[in-house]
Amino acid sequence: MGSSDDAPLPTAPEPARVRAAVESEPPGTVVWHRADLRISDHPALAAAAAESERILPLFVFDPAFYDERGAACDARIEFLHDCLRDLDRQYRDVDGAGLTYAHGDPLDVLGRFDDAGWDVVAAATPTGRYGRRRDERARERLGVRFVEGDGLVRDADRPRDGWSDHVESWLAADPFDWDPRSVGVEGVETGVDPDRASDAYGVDPTKTRVPTGGRGPARDRLRAFTERIAEYPGSISSPVDARDGTSGLSPYLRFGCLSVREVHRHVDERAPDGRGKSMFVSRLFWNRHYAQKLLDWPGWLDRAVNPVYEGFNRDRHDPDLVAAWKRGETGFPMVDASMRCLRETGWLNFRMRALCASVYFHVLQQPWRIGADHFHEHLIDGDPAINYTQWQSQCGLVGRPGLRLYDPRKQVRDQDPGGEFVTRWVPELAPLPAAHLDAPEKTPLAVQRDVGVEIGADYPYPVVDYEAARSEFRERYGAVHGAAAARLGDEAIARRASLSGGIAGARSIAADHGEPTGTGAGDGPAQTGLDDFG
Repeated sequence: MGSSDDAPLPTAPEPARVRAAVESEPPGTVVWHRADLRISDHPALAAAAAESERILPLFVFDPAFYDERGAACDARIEFLHDCLRDLDRQYRDVDGAGLTYAHGDPLDVLGRFDDAGWDVVAAATPTGRYGRRRDERARERLGVRFVEGDGLVRDADRPRDGWSDHVESWLAADPFDWDPRSVGVEGVETGVDPDRASDAYGVDPTKTRVPTGGRGPARDRLRAFTERIAEYPGSISSPVDARDGTSGLSPYLRFGCLSVREVHRHVDERAPDGRGKSMFVSRLFWNRHYAQKLLDWPGWLDRAVNPVYEGFNRDRHDPDLVAAWKRGETGFPMVDASMRCLRETGWLNFRMRALCASVYFHVLQQPWRIGADHFHEHLIDGDPAINYTQWQSQCGLVGRPGLRLYDPRKQVRDQDPGGEFVTRWVPELAPLPAAHLDAPEKTPLAVQRDVGVEIGADYPYPVVDYEAARSEFRERYGAVHGAAAARLGDEAIARRASLSGGIAGARSIAADHGEPTGTGAGDGPAQTGLDDFG
């Protein structure tokens, strides 16, 4: 973030303003919005409206979100601010006072309402690190009630038992509803709003092609995507086709402008049957699947889910290799184009995310969390429940068989044969014939001279030898995979892995692939199913 000459915002609203809001009438219920920025299908809002005659919708600009703990690029913060402006309009459209904006430590802000006699509710949502500790403190110190309703299983001994049936029932259920005419939507003047927060914290987004946040734009995208959903299967892999061929809904789901259930119902009722519809609906299930993982074990953000892989690659940490990967200067054009696209636009399609994670961990052999944190910082749709669980799964830190090692050269040939994506983001390679874009370092010197591109000067040679690095990783990973698979037989590890097959599925993997002694390095690749993936 940039710097600002403005004084830091004070904690707001002031206690006197909160007390004034209840002087003439009994207190009501504060609806604390966090990442659920809508008024439809909102469990906490519906509960508050059913139990109180007065509600006060509140969003707190938390200083922690704007410093390094928030790990969010300015473009994602500005997208959030768009969503807040839209949420304010939603409340005003039902003749309410709008959204009350506050600033400060959320517990300090909520404490002022609690002192004035207001109840506080919020939608229960899985989170990690700072957010989880914040919610625990809010529940313990202030009695904040977190209302369930996101389709996830809580307080169950084995949450994965019958999980798919549970989610299907939730998706088919009626949305949470409330009648704005039956409740007063109150507000408190605080002098804080998204514009002032941006100014105070020097928010200066520089990314391009970032969508506008809010429920209105989200609904427009949903309608447009539903009309062309038949094209979805053929659009998801190519980074060029995926830009407009996928739904573009992920940042809106991340901030709760639409609920997963709303999206499912719209697609189920209005999209034509076919492969596109079924594939997209399966992605909505995966959205809940990864959220369930984080709910089951918040450690996904910080620790390898399988203890055998804790610290894997740590002894090979090379800041120069990490920096080259972040800058998009690895010498692997599809990786470099993807990393530059991520930094410039805050978006990548799933296959390119998987490719970059694979090359980072399997080829450059660097510690996974540094890469995962970098993605989370730059992605507009950065959702910890999806980003970190996907990173661990792609790196192979769970212990399942079937690890996928993406070949960055094959991805150029398969997903960008004409070089449109590579040359858009790596323009120094634009003069090269497309046939050489998968491995520029192999371009004959005569061709380099003819087109005016010198590999090693205008564009780097690969920072590692791909074949040697891949072989080395296979040996290292295969040597310990048997021990890792065996650990899935431990119930505590099986629970944190939160596999779709539940504890029984984890134990089956341990029985079929586990080697408790950790031996078998020589035939590790055959046992673990390591493949170059295209």
